[in-house]
Amino acid sequence: MNQTQVLYGERFGRQGELRIGCSATIFDEKREKVLLTRRADNGRWCLPGGRMEAGESAAEACEREVLEETGLTVRVKRLVGVYSDPDQLVIYPDGNKVHIVVLNFEAQVTEGKLGLSDETADFGYFSLTEMENMPMHGRHKDRVMDALSENSDAFIK
Repeated sequence: MNQTQVLYGERFGRQGELRIGCSATIFDEKREKVLLTRRADNGRWCLPGGRMEAGESAAEACEREVLEETGLTVRVKRLVGVYSDPDQLVIYPDGNKVHIVVLNFEAQVTEGKLGLSDETADFGYFSLTEMENMPMHGRHKDRVMDALSENSDAFIK
């Protein structure tokens, strides 16, 4: 197996190790477009983010991942939502099976220059309309739509 696989079935998540991830929704100045990165491993577009490490807060994990993937320093502003799917199991090329819980934050750029990393092949700011024709990773578009809704309460999905 050379690529990450995502399997779906009733409570498939039970077969994996629990993993917490964080992603960031970063808007342009007009709040019309969102920063997406193109993954180097599968070519799909996504919000910047990744795995939370032991000993860091969720906000620190989000801010670290954005910096590593984009070169931008950000500040977490609010929790947009918590996303988990008990019927989803992610199997990585190394054989690790994980059930992922993702915390998606709205974040604001404080400094830095947008660039590529070994995890990203491209980047840009895109509207929801533009995302319609883009190969999106997982349910990242849903997270963008939730952030755009400006709901005062965090989504729990």
